[in-house]
Amino acid sequence: MADEEKYIKGLENVIRQMLTPIRNIPFDIVIRAMTGFKVIVFDKNKKEDKKLLQNLSKAAKIAAQKVAKTGGIKRPRPNEVGNDLEPFIEIALKEVGYADAGKPRGKSGKGKSAGYPDREFTDNGRTVYLEVKSYASETNSKSTLRSFYLSPSDDFKVNKDALHLLIAFEAVKDNDFYFVSGWKIVTVDKLLVDVKYEFNSDNKRLYKENAVLTEGKFDYNKHIL
Repeated sequence: MADEEKYIKGLENVIRQMLTPIRNIPFDIVIRAMTGFKVIVFDKNKKEDKKLLQNLSKAAKIAAQKVAKTGGIKRPRPNEVGNDLEPFIEIALKEVGYADAGKPRGKSGKGKSAGYPDREFTDNGRTVYLEVKSYASETNSKSTLRSFYLSPSDDFKVNKDALHLLIAFEAVKDNDFYFVSGWKIVTVDKLLVDVKYEFNSDNKRLYKENAVLTEGKFDYNKHIL
């Protein structure tokens, strides 16, 4: 019994340590550790990087125009608008010359929507990964609320040495629809990230027979007015 209590105490201590977030880890080191690939540093002074930035700025404006022409995006919150902006920026990237712009492929070779990064294209022989975000026009850029997420995956979409950039669109609400009123283009090669562990389970374990206390059925059709 004493050995069992000692074992449980040891596990509790390990879990306590796991729950302490690890802060300010360089993003490029995280990518290298997870994938073995390098994050290429964006250099504002390099001719090819200046041109890349010009093209991305053009693409951002084209995407904003397309959103306006379609009558805006209907979403409950401005930070959800980014998901709907992804196809707009993909089309815009193609219009400025990046014909291969599209969803990144995991190691399996399949194009994936979920997870980092949102889009991939080639610029002068270099792979560019692009994350697409949105933010409210009144959002404080000094806010410490979490806004960037990166999770390990068996089929992670980063599988090349690449530039890692982020485009964040400012979303303004007009009646019930969101429109783009500005944008920021960011390099994340020097981004610092935090690790916070979570505990999770699945339906098989959550709804196992010895855990379900009771269940019932309801015919909603009989109650629709």
